[in-house]
Amino acid sequence: PACRAVTVERDPVRAARIARNADRLGVPALDVVTGSAPAALAQLPSPDAVFIGGGLTAPGLLDACWNALPEGGRLVANTVTLESEALLADARRRLGGELVRLSVAHAVPVGGFTGWRQAMPVTQWAVEKTSGPTGPDAAGPGADA
Repeated sequence: PACRAVTVERDPVRAARIARNADRLGVPALDVVTGSAPAALAQLPSPDAVFIGGGLTAPGLLDACWNALPEGGRLVANTVTLESEALLADARRRLGGELVRLSVAHAVPVGGFTGWRQAMPVTQWAVEKTSGPTGPDAAGPGADA
């Protein structure tokens, strides 16, 4: 197969859990790299797509992921914190893309009735790297405006 998926996880216990879950769910070829991003990214080939599910406030992470993408590559980042949301809002302002907030609620007992309990909302930024003013010619995610 020409497709390849790589995950980077700094915690060895969580990395082992990811590998077990991938195998159990039918994705045994998932390459689990134990290390801290962005440093661990340097050893990896250029990706076609990047998903960031945490750690956005790590210095240089968003820049390293953006810079690793070729033209036409896609970056998607999720966050639940205000600090990371501010980084995503700034990146969207400079680079474009779509910023959405997703909310989920679960039905739970409330006395003899049922009510909704909100989960933490997730803010998601999705962007495709293109040439021109919002692509490689623009400042990267962490640049000063």
